[in-house]
Amino acid sequence: MESHDREPLDPLFDALRGEMAKLDAPRGVEKELLQAFARQFPRQAWYRKPAVRRWALAGGLSSAVTAVTVLGLMLHDPRLAADPDARGRPLASHDGGLFIALESPERIEQEPAPRMVETEVSRSSLAPLGVPLTPENAGDTVKAEMLLGADGRPLAVRLTSIE
Repeated sequence: MESHDREPLDPLFDALRGEMAKLDAPRGVEKELLQAFARQFPRQAWYRKPAVRRWALAGGLSSAVTAVTVLGLMLHDPRLAADPDARGRPLASHDGGLFIALESPERIEQEPAPRMVETEVSRSSLAPLGVPLTPENAGDTVKAEMLLGADGRPLAVRLTSIE
């Protein structure tokens, strides 16, 4: 519907519309008003503005860093992904008799003729692998099978008894 096809709903509104159309502000009034508003409400410096966006950005970034760190730790120690309580238990108690690599898998695969040796290893040297260590048993030994390279360096170890 166009405006000239409509019937006037209220003659008073039509009269008001007509009078408003005749009014025109003098030149420069808008400019003066904008300058007055600018003086009354000056632009704030960036550090005085509400910090909602900055805090949201900081919160989002810290959440992302936390998520990446947790994921990285789980990839670094896959036992934690399957069993979060695994860090507190010794590795040998739930490894199923598998070897624990002491060298990189590439180095172990490159070894032409590794040999298996049964030995006793001090408990204190196995502490980084998760073997429980107390002052009472620090001097004890643990039976283990070691996979040795041609140069005599250990490539992997399998703990056979932890008491």
